[in-house]
Amino acid sequence: MSAVLDQTPNKAETASNLFASAADVSPKNGPDFTSIRSKIVLVSPTEEQFDLLQKRLSQRLEEGRGETIFDIGVGDDGGESGLKPDEYDAAVATLQSLAATLECDCVILRQRKGEEGQTGQYLVRRRVDQQDFLEIRVAVVGNVDAGKSTLLGVLTHGELDNGRGTARQKLFRHKHEMESGRTSSVGNDILGFDSVGNVVNKPEHGSLDWVKICEKSSKVITFIDLAGHERYLKTTVFGMTGHAPDFGMLMVGANAGIVGMTKEHLGLALALSVPVFVVVTKIDMCPPNVLQDTLRLLVRILKSPGCRKVPVMVKTPDDVIVSATNFVSERLCPIFQVSNVSGENLDLLKMFLNLLTTRTYSRDDEPAEFQIDDTYSVPGVGTVVSGTALKGVIRLNDTLMLGPDPLGHFTAIAVKSIHRKRMAVREVRGGQTASFALKKIKRSQIRKGMVMVSPSLNPQACWEFEGEILVLHHPTTISSRYQAMVHCGSIRQTASILTMSEECLRTGDKALVHFRFIKHPEYLKPGQRMVFREGRTKAVGNVLRLIPSAGPANQSARSKPNKMMSRQPSQGQGQGQGQGQGTTQQASDQTSTDEVPETPLEVSSDKRENIGQRSGKKSRGRRGGRGRNGGPPKPLTEQNSGAAPAPRPASKV
Repeated sequence: MSAVLDQTPNKAETASNLFASAADVSPKNGPDFTSIRSKIVLVSPTEEQFDLLQKRLSQRLEEGRGETIFDIGVGDDGGESGLKPDEYDAAVATLQSLAATLECDCVILRQRKGEEGQTGQYLVRRRVDQQDFLEIRVAVVGNVDAGKSTLLGVLTHGELDNGRGTARQKLFRHKHEMESGRTSSVGNDILGFDSVGNVVNKPEHGSLDWVKICEKSSKVITFIDLAGHERYLKTTVFGMTGHAPDFGMLMVGANAGIVGMTKEHLGLALALSVPVFVVVTKIDMCPPNVLQDTLRLLVRILKSPGCRKVPVMVKTPDDVIVSATNFVSERLCPIFQVSNVSGENLDLLKMFLNLLTTRTYSRDDEPAEFQIDDTYSVPGVGTVVSGTALKGVIRLNDTLMLGPDPLGHFTAIAVKSIHRKRMAVREVRGGQTASFALKKIKRSQIRKGMVMVSPSLNPQACWEFEGEILVLHHPTTISSRYQAMVHCGSIRQTASILTMSEECLRTGDKALVHFRFIKHPEYLKPGQRMVFREGRTKAVGNVLRLIPSAGPANQSARSKPNKMMSRQPSQGQGQGQGQGQGTTQQASDQTSTDEVPETPLEVSSDKRENIGQRSGKKSRGRRGGRGRNGGPPKPLTEQNSGAAPAPRPASKV
C-alpha cells in the first residue's frame, strides 16, 4: 500500500490545482486569490486575507455541492509542507472559525508528518438544511448470489446478517423475490450522513422513515439495487443508464469468485464511464486460499488493457482517504473485503461512502431537463412520475414540456407537487432525483423514456440519429437492417440500422451508424452515451447528431396502397358469380402490372397478406380452404369455378 501511496498524488496536489484554476479565473469573476496561497496564511491572517479565505472556501463548497476537503500545512506556492505544533493549532482554529461563519462543520480526517512539521486534512461540510441535502447515487451490480441486497440491508438498517439472508428480506419489493431470494426489479435504499459524518439511519419497528433520515442528513447515499441474474439484464442495463448513477459498486462473492455476469456488469460500467469500486463479500465463510485466488484474479482483470485501473486494497482509514479523494479524478479502483455476518471492515466502507463527492455539475441558470424513469398512479393524488433532474432548477407550479408522445409532440404540463426521497420540497436541482405530481394527465399517456424540459429549449423529437459505436461482442457480423435494443438515458427501444460507414461489423470494430427507432420518436441530445444490445451487451457508443426527418411515416404511406390494391381482386372475386371470368382476369392483370414489388421485403409482405386473406374464413385443412376462400385469383381456381355450375342442375334432377 505504501508503494501505491507514493505513486498516488495526494489531495494537496489536487487541491492546489483547484486553487490555481480558481486563481486563474478569479480576476474575471471575482477576487484574486494569489495573496492567500501560502501555507502560513491560516496561522494569523489579516482581515483582508480572512475575507479572501472565506470567499475561497465558499467557492469550493459550491463546487462540491456543500462539502470539500481542506488541507492544512500545505501551500499552493510550491513550498515545503508542514507546520510547527503551535502554528498547526492556530491554523486549525482559523479553519474552524471560517467554517462556523459559513454554517459548516469541520471534522478531522487524518494527520501526517510533513517535511517541516505536521499536515492535516479536514472535511468541511454544510450543516443540515431540512429542505436540501447532497445526494449521491451508487449502482450496486454483481453476479447473482454475490450478497448485494444483504449488504444494503446491513448498511441501511444497521443490523448484521445471520448468515441465512434475514437482512435482505427488508429490501425486497415483490412476493416472488422473497420466495426466490433474487432481486428482479430496480430497488432504492438510502443511507444518510450528518454534517460530522455519522450515520443517521435508525430503523423504527424494522422499517426506515425516509423523511426523518433526509431531515437529519447533510448527505444521502442512494443505493440503486440492480438484478444480478442474466434473465434480468434488461432491467440492470436500464438501471445503469436511466437512473444516472454517480458511482458503481461491484460486488464479488469471495467463495464463488468472478463468475457469471460479473464481467458483463463491470464492462457495462466502464462503457458508461461510471467509476467503480469493488466489494468482496462473504470473507467470513471463505477459505483463505480461495480468497487469495479471487483477489489475484480480480487484480489481474482490473489491470487488463480493457479496464486499465489501479487496484488498491483498502485496509486502513488512511487508505480510505487516499482512495476517496483521488477516486473521481484518478484511475484508482478501491477493493474492500467485508463480512455481513461479522461486520468486518464495514466501518471502512461507510467512511468511504461518507467521503464520496458528486460527479454531476449543473448551473441553476440553465434550462431545466428531467428524464422520467418510472410512472405511478397514486390514489388521491393522481399521476406521479419519478426520475432524475439533469440540468437547471425545477420549482413548484412550473410549466414544463412533456413528451414526446407517439406522434413526436410535446404538451405543456404543470408540476403540482415535488418530493425527494418521500419528503416534500419546493424545488429540485440538476443531479437530484425527485417525484412530481402532474396536473390533468393520465398515467397511460406517459411512458418511461419521456422527458420534461423547459419550454425555452423548444424540444424536438427524432426518429433517426447517427451514432458512433464500438462492437464489444457479436458471434457473427452486423450489417444493415440489423435490429437491437438501444439504451440511452431512460430510453429503451428497438432501433434498426439503416446505413453504416463499414460494410459489416465484427467484434472490436468501430463505425458510424445511422439508426432509426421502430415504434415511436424519442428526445435525444448529441453526446449522450448509448448501449446497443441484443441479449447480452453487443456495442456501446455515443450519439453524434440527430437527423430531422419524417421517419417511418414515409414507408407506411408507401405500403398502404399495396395493401389496398392486393385486397381489391379478392373483394371483387368474393362478390359471387354475377361477374364474369373476364372481369376477374382483367382485375388480376391490372393488379399484377400495377404493384410490382420493389424489394424482397415487399414480396414477402405481400405473401403474408395473401396467406392472412386465405385463412380468414372457415378453412380447417391444408387443402380444402383454398378453393372456397376469396384469395388471389389462380388458374386452377378459375377452372373449378367455371366448371362448377354445369353439374349442379343435374344433381337437382
